[in-house]
Amino acid sequence: FVADMLKQFSVVVVTSTLTSLLVGFTLTPWLASRIGIKEDLKPTNYFNRFLLWFEQQLDKFINWYGLQLEWVLSHKLIFTGIVVLLFAMTLGIMKQGIIGKELISTGDQGKFRMALEFDKSTSIQKNNLIAQQVETYILQQKEVATVFSNVGGPSTGIGSLGVGSTNKTEFTIQLKSKKELNNLATEEFMKTLREDLKLKYPAINYSMAALGLIPRSAPIEITLSGSNLDLVMKSGNELKSIVEKIPGADNVRLSVETGSTEYKIIPDKDKMQRLGLTTAYVGTNLRTAFTGNDDATLTENGTEYPVRIWLDEFERKNYDDVKRLSIVNPMGLPIEVSQFANVERDNSPSLLERKDRQPAITLTADALGRPSGTVADEVVAYLKKNPLTDGINMTWGSDIKRQNDSFGALGSVLMISFLLIYLIMVALYDNFVYPFVALFSILVATIGAFLALNLALSNLSLFALLGLIMLMGLVVKNAILIVDFTNQLKAQGMYYKAALIKAGKERMRPILMTTLAMVFGMLPIALAKGTASEWKNGLAWVIIGGLLSSLILTVYLVPMMYYVVDRLKEKFGKNTARRKTPQIITNETIS
Repeated sequence: FVADMLKQFSVVVVTSTLTSLLVGFTLTPWLASRIGIKEDLKPTNYFNRFLLWFEQQLDKFINWYGLQLEWVLSHKLIFTGIVVLLFAMTLGIMKQGIIGKELISTGDQGKFRMALEFDKSTSIQKNNLIAQQVETYILQQKEVATVFSNVGGPSTGIGSLGVGSTNKTEFTIQLKSKKELNNLATEEFMKTLREDLKLKYPAINYSMAALGLIPRSAPIEITLSGSNLDLVMKSGNELKSIVEKIPGADNVRLSVETGSTEYKIIPDKDKMQRLGLTTAYVGTNLRTAFTGNDDATLTENGTEYPVRIWLDEFERKNYDDVKRLSIVNPMGLPIEVSQFANVERDNSPSLLERKDRQPAITLTADALGRPSGTVADEVVAYLKKNPLTDGINMTWGSDIKRQNDSFGALGSVLMISFLLIYLIMVALYDNFVYPFVALFSILVATIGAFLALNLALSNLSLFALLGLIMLMGLVVKNAILIVDFTNQLKAQGMYYKAALIKAGKERMRPILMTTLAMVFGMLPIALAKGTASEWKNGLAWVIIGGLLSSLILTVYLVPMMYYVVDRLKEKFGKNTARRKTPQIITNETIS
């Protein structure tokens, strides 16, 4: 699933990055050699005066940063405590539940589906009459553009069995454009409409689901299975009552429900044999009585009409009429059903479901007002405290299963990316320690990434995790600029502390330029409100937040870690020299 969703996106990012590298090595130096002319700006106009003022402010900022970096190198424990505190605050914010989890945002397309469910004894005529009243009421709402009604027909949602029911109606409602509605959220209108309809038509069960660009089934799907059907049904009903109480869970249903009321005719074979009846003969007559016989046709003026023949003045829903139903045996004698069979009223199951050859039941629920992953987490938390009965197996399906699989796969990709970045830098630096120092920039980037998601009220989705993977490659370049230039200065004989301060000041300008360029480039995606913009909003906010926190923290943390590593190497080198010196003196003395 992850590969199908992100393959094209990843190919575009990799190709554009490699193309940018090629341009940076070829076209950019050539153009700079041809048109790059050093020019001393004079304050002759407003634009030049602005550039000179900006340059002065940038120099002041870089000098201020140099003083701050020198303080950090002298107060490493205090700065480490600040970073640890920021991590703790980030974890605390995550625990508040502001960031939800979902596979892919449905997106607010201004369209939703609303299902009405009447009592099972409701006829199609009564269903249609009330549905017309509800439809008229919906169309009277100023926010509604169109309504498509499906009375008694099969549901149009994915996962529908394709079988209609006389007691069910479905509306597909399209709202007006966001501009006309002053950016009214579709879910807010859905909640308001349902509350109004509950007051006006209280005897109806209402369920709603937003419709996005990608058709989807109920995002929450749990299948319970076991060897004992009664125990499976009991566990399913108990879990349903729990899920219904979770905020955000909507239209909680079980796949196996109590069916419509029916009459069971249970024959007595001994009585049937004495009366000259057989099971096949009785079954044929009962079928004709209840459903009629349509073998006959009538042709008139070239048009063929089907003809259905059944009993007159017979109430199929009346218990006494069913018992008094007469069947003529082969000898021509009329015999009532009550003479050879018992008639019982019962409710048949609406569906028989099996999983791995065991009785099963599937619980489905929509998420309204909260991300589906967050609702599922509450179900998991409840089941950890209150496990299912022994002998009952539970499996997740639909969006939650894909979400768990996708998040697990992307978690592995994160680790592989982390390792590959480290190995590439090891090959470039020919050193195992300094690449490790550069990787600290990735850790502090997560602080800003999750903080930005919180502030933007975005959810942790598939695209947000993709943003974290992209962020790893973006933020590590800040550390590479500092570490690489520090190594060059040390190779020229400069002491590592002075080299770190000079490298930080010299590389602050390109770090600022590249970070701010990327941040401003991602802002249109982060602030977009168009079709399917919700998919990419999280990705953009993760990158923006991660880049800004990396800009603020990496320029201090990476030099500090570099300083600590070189300081330990220096101390270790001195201790090694001290251990070797007595041994050399002893050898000279002996000789």
